This record gives sequence, C-alpha cells and structure tokens, in this order.
Amino acid sequence: MSYQEIFAQRKSIEQVEEGKELAPKFDKDGFIPVVTTDYQTGELLMHAYMNAEALAKTIDLGEAVYYSRSRKCLWHKGATSGLVQKVKEIRIDDDQDSVWLRVDVQGGASCHVGYRSCFYRSVPFSSAAKGQQPVKLKFEEIQKVFDPKKVYGDAPNPTKL
Repeated sequence: MSYQEIFAQRKSIEQVEEGKELAPKFDKDGFIPVVTTDYQTGELLMHAYMNAEALAKTIDLGEAVYYSRSRKCLWHKGATSGLVQKVKEIRIDDDQDSVWLRVDVQGGASCHVGYRSCFYRSVPFSSAAKGQQPVKLKFEEIQKVFDPKKVYGDAPNPTKL
C-alpha cells in the first residue's frame, strides 16, 4: 500500500478539519511528529517522526514504523530489539499535522537506552530549579527493562549530539 493511494490531497480547511479523508500535512522536510503512548495506561512512551512512507507502512502493518532523521531511513520499531509496538489506535490532530499512536509494547520497553519510556527523567521548574546551573534532571525510572549493549551490541548510539 503506497501513501499516494491512501492519503487525500489537501484541498481546503473544511476538508482537513471536518472531512473524513486522511490528508496529513508533512513539514517542509517531509516529516510529521508522532507521540506514542501505552494503550492501557496512557503513559507517554516516546516522540518521533514519520515521513509519508512510514505513516503508510504503520497503517498497513499495524506496527509502528518511524523515520529516523539521524540515520535517514525508515525505522520499524522493534525490528532489532524485538520490542515491537503493536498499534491499537492511530489518531491525527485537527489540522492533520501530528499523529498520536496508542500502542501495546511487546517486551515492555520503548526507549533504546533500555527504559520503558523515552521520558524517564523529569525537569525541575520554578523554585525547584532556582540556583541550578545547569538544571539537574531527576530520574523517574531507575531500573532499565533491558540492557542496550546486549540487544544492540557496541553499535554507535543513533542519537546525534
């Protein structure tokens, strides 16, 4: 299934905001942001991007497929680690420029660092942040679900600094 077959051409605000056709708006680089949450708990697991092909493949497979901007390729979540994200629901926002995936994570983790969620640290704010230079993050998850070195080996971290 190609994206040309399943995405409507954007014609009007009414069509996009009130219509029944999927007409996603990708940014100037061809990406649309995606937030991914656990289907059962609502916990925020990760934020990523899709291009048109990744969104079409996600719809076709029923498994999360993202686009890795650092590696410049499609990224079928869990293809290497086995931590596949089975899609339970896909939502798109009102102007169709961001996607929300609700998933069941096979294996219990979504973060390549080994934690359940990519959002494993909190940022202090207001009076709790005063005097901190730089601001100190707090680990909200202290135990990893898996050891990234065992899953990915010594491959370089795909995150660009």
